[in-house]
Amino acid sequence: MSEMVQDTSFDVFDPNCPGRAVMEHIASRWGVLVLGVLLSGTQRFSELRRAVGGVSEKMLAQTLQALERDGLIHREVHPVIPPRVDYSLTDLGLPMAEQVRGLYRLIESSTEGILSAQAAYDERKIAR
Repeated sequence: MSEMVQDTSFDVFDPNCPGRAVMEHIASRWGVLVLGVLLSGTQRFSELRRAVGGVSEKMLAQTLQALERDGLIHREVHPVIPPRVDYSLTDLGLPMAEQVRGLYRLIESSTEGILSAQAAYDERKIAR
């Protein structure tokens, strides 16, 4: 049995870094929201779709699949009729979701200032 050598020198600024794809899944438009919703506990697909306003079924399914592959969420299929599937954060996904929550809380608390900056920028652009 061969031992796997663990490389701890990952650098997401390197385009070949495998962590870059994971970062893209987490920080994607839908990934960040799914992780945030799952902080409140286990959710079914339909509950996630309602909670993440504006996401299509296809995009939610793709996002969940990517996050599951990365080991950040757990998908549990219950053998009942109709089928029931639950999604929850894994031990690996929980600290990442908590970091994401910090980011969206910062954005929420800064939105007024951001809107003011955007309006000022737009006024300067029009004035040129």
